[in-house]
Amino acid sequence: MIDQAQTVREGENLEMEKLKVYLKEHLEDFSGEIEISQFPSGYSNLTYLLKTGEKEYVLRRPPFGANIKSAHDMGREYKVLSALKPVYRQVPQPVHYCEDESVIGAPFYLMERVRGIILRNKPPQGMALTPELMRSISEAAVDNLADLHSLALQKSGLSQMGKPEGYVKRQVEGWTKRYFKAETDKIEGMDETARWMQENQPAESAVAFIHNDYKYDNLVLDPEDPRRIIAVLDWEMATVGDPLMDLGTSLGYWAEANDSPALKPFNLTWMPGNLSRQEVVERYARRRGMEVPDMLFYYVFGAFKIGVIVQQIYARYKKGFTQDPRFAGLIHVVHACAANAKKAIHSGKITF
Repeated sequence: MIDQAQTVREGENLEMEKLKVYLKEHLEDFSGEIEISQFPSGYSNLTYLLKTGEKEYVLRRPPFGANIKSAHDMGREYKVLSALKPVYRQVPQPVHYCEDESVIGAPFYLMERVRGIILRNKPPQGMALTPELMRSISEAAVDNLADLHSLALQKSGLSQMGKPEGYVKRQVEGWTKRYFKAETDKIEGMDETARWMQENQPAESAVAFIHNDYKYDNLVLDPEDPRRIIAVLDWEMATVGDPLMDLGTSLGYWAEANDSPALKPFNLTWMPGNLSRQEVVERYARRRGMEVPDMLFYYVFGAFKIGVIVQQIYARYKKGFTQDPRFAGLIHVVHACAANAKKAIHSGKITF
């Protein structure tokens, strides 16, 4: 059931010899030999498993062909992990950052490998995801997000990791611009959602440290007790901002049984036992000791944002920057995200 790396995908190999020379100079316990494999899921930054002697490390680098520097800043992601580790135990230990692009063709960093279960697009082999277990996992996921949003920003130094003033406005404008820059097909639902968000922006709700990509396949579960989260991965978009925007992104990923099949491979939240999106909001509010918020805008934003992320990946595929066959059908996911955003706008609900 432990999440395993596989053979490196074609076109995403690392410069083995250069990497060995570099690691020998910068890692005290480097054995001189290296075995590289790749974690198969994920659609953004590339994640590799490095085995050297008795040690295991995870290497993260930007995707080939990406030109969105702010979304693939390895140095910033390393700084986030370094700042979080003393105050938030569910992050891997950062090990080393390299900004020298001559080593593997891009900046990268190393962190410890956390061995555990990751719920990807299907249940792990040999694991029975009963309704009772899924209920517990979904509750733990919500509680953990609420706890992240409750971290003391000033005491931890995390306040330096973002600019919360005007966060909602910047996010709406930024993701709208990214969508039209990456547009390959005319999708009326994405256009309508972009207009609606511009006209219905709420006031800022609060300030917190936020993950911005919080979903099941970024959570590492304890193999001995899958109800317990031992690590949260992929902090590339983490910042200081409005926590309800973060919750809205998570809700966008939180597929339900009645959603389009195109959305279900991203999150096993549609399986029996999971909280509904509305139940997620209610549990989050209880955990944080706040009134249940109106999440309509934030859910619509989350659905749109995920559509944009997928559209950007699909655009890279269309331009030939990646040959990953998983990307060929991603345009259907963009359509599904747009459809959910429209349903929410017209129904006023986030659970259908």
